[in-house]
Amino acid sequence: MAKGIEIRKAHFPGRAPIDAYGNGGFRFADMSHRGSLLCLPSGIYGWDMLLGDALTPDRFQKVLDEAAQIEVLLVGTGMELRPLPADLKAALRARQISSDPMSTGAAVRTFNIMLSESRAVAAALIAV
Repeated sequence: MAKGIEIRKAHFPGRAPIDAYGNGGFRFADMSHRGSLLCLPSGIYGWDMLLGDALTPDRFQKVLDEAAQIEVLLVGTGMELRPLPADLKAALRARQISSDPMSTGAAVRTFNIMLSESRAVAAALIAV
C-alpha cells in the first residue's frame, strides 16, 4: 500500500561547487535548493537559517561534528558581512577550525576556488 509523500531532509551526498545563488536559494550538481546550505565534507545539506537569525554554536553543530575534516569554514552571512559572535568563534577555534565570515556571494566564490584546490573547506551559506 502506498504511503503518500515522504519528506526528507535535503542532502546531496558529495562535494560539489555552487553554480549559482540568489532568489532565496542555490544551484549545484544540476539541482536547485531553496534556502540556506551547509557544504561539508560529508555532503551538502539544507540548513534552517534565515537572514538575521542568530549565529549560535548550536546552529553550527553539524560543522562541529565534522571538525576533523575541516580546516576552514567560510560563513556566508547574507548580502552584507556580519561578524561572528565570540562564542561561535571560540567553539570553532576549540575544534581547530579557522572561520571567515563574508557576504554569501564572496563565500560561494571562495568556496568554489578552495574546493577546486582540494582544500579542507566547508561553507555555511545563508540564502539571499
